[in-house]
Amino acid sequence: MARTVPSLIRVRAASPPPQAVLDATNRNLYNPRMQGTHWSTIALGSLFLVSAFLKGGQEVQSPQPEKPKPPVKTEQRGRIIGIGGVFFKSANRDQTREWYARHLGLAGKGGDVMLPWREHDDPQKEHVTVWAVFPDSTKYFDPSHAPFMINYIVDDMDALLDRLKQEGVKIDPKRMNESYGSFAWIYDSDGNKIELWQPSAKP
Repeated sequence: MARTVPSLIRVRAASPPPQAVLDATNRNLYNPRMQGTHWSTIALGSLFLVSAFLKGGQEVQSPQPEKPKPPVKTEQRGRIIGIGGVFFKSANRDQTREWYARHLGLAGKGGDVMLPWREHDDPQKEHVTVWAVFPDSTKYFDPSHAPFMINYIVDDMDALLDRLKQEGVKIDPKRMNESYGSFAWIYDSDGNKIELWQPSAKP
């Protein structure tokens, strides 16, 4: 008595799959270790292998947490924290002041201009940069022959002067203390006079 061949087998016989697919299918169906394994588990495992292959066969690693950054070192005292003033001479001070006021908007009471700003590292600290024109006959820049002088704001005058003295920088013996801060003067390598200003601490 002839047996009826199931339709599934007839379809496969009519269109035989490639040998590589048959081999893989047979291994999965008849491998005792694969029997009883849910299809979703096999699918997840296959996706993992494909992902590893696409990454060049390298092991897939989960991202590692960032290492804590080392603490920031506190900078030494006695450093420049800003520009306190820009001063220059003019043979015709009034005319020069009027030119800057008309063209650049630099106008202030008495001719001097106060430009406020805040520290980058500590925005709560307010400062001003003084812009001023001096008459050509002024002795304020002496003994420097330069027609200008820059004022630098410092955080610790004594610490800065002690360090500059050790480094052999020329320091003017004159010191001045006012209600709005203390002042000192030094000279650069070209002999230009530099004004240092440590503002008074606000109450």
